[in-house]
Amino acid sequence: MTLTGLHALREELTEMHLELPRNGLVTWTSGNISARVDGGLLIKPSGVTFADLTPGSMVHTDLHARPLGAQLSASSDTATHAYIYRHLPHVGGIVHTHSPYATAWAANAREIPCFLTAMADEFGGPIPCGGFAPIGGEEIGAEVVRVLTGHRSPAVILQNHGVFTIGSTPRAALKAAVMCEDVARTSFLAAQLGAPLPLAPGDIDRLYDRYQGVYGQRPAPQGEPTS
Repeated sequence: MTLTGLHALREELTEMHLELPRNGLVTWTSGNISARVDGGLLIKPSGVTFADLTPGSMVHTDLHARPLGAQLSASSDTATHAYIYRHLPHVGGIVHTHSPYATAWAANAREIPCFLTAMADEFGGPIPCGGFAPIGGEEIGAEVVRVLTGHRSPAVILQNHGVFTIGSTPRAALKAAVMCEDVARTSFLAAQLGAPLPLAPGDIDRLYDRYQGVYGQRPAPQGEPTS
């Protein structure tokens, strides 16, 4: 990646971090977004409020969470992000939050059942719940990789902790984090009313295939006019 491209990514990460408090996914300095770069990653610095973030404050490390140059201290979750990037090469962005409704399910060590068409669309089924792992090392990353390997969901909630989402880009991971909290909230409210009905597996598959393959704008076939 060129220096120009790296600076543009720093700017994009700074702007995307502001979406976390804007969407009610974090409080104070908790939570972070990272982006894969050549041979490493960019991630939020530790203990810095979102309003104080700048492109220059994003911390550059290698894929073993070792800082590259003199910088601010990296997020305490950097080893987790680095582990995920090393073991899931298709991942280009990671988001971590303690968003309240999703974390409430995690505190109960319960997956979020697939009650909603929006869940089938984005997650392809329930949002899985992984086991507890200590903060600061690679243990959380190993649990995220274990749970999400072979799973359609780009989100996992971790017991007694919070949410990790992955995507081909940081923006895709951010979307998954926003959607995770949205469906966690609706599912929680539905459970207060009674016994929500999970979607049938066949309906989940059809909804997921439609959303992933048909929904939204698609590039025009080569040679065809776009107007």
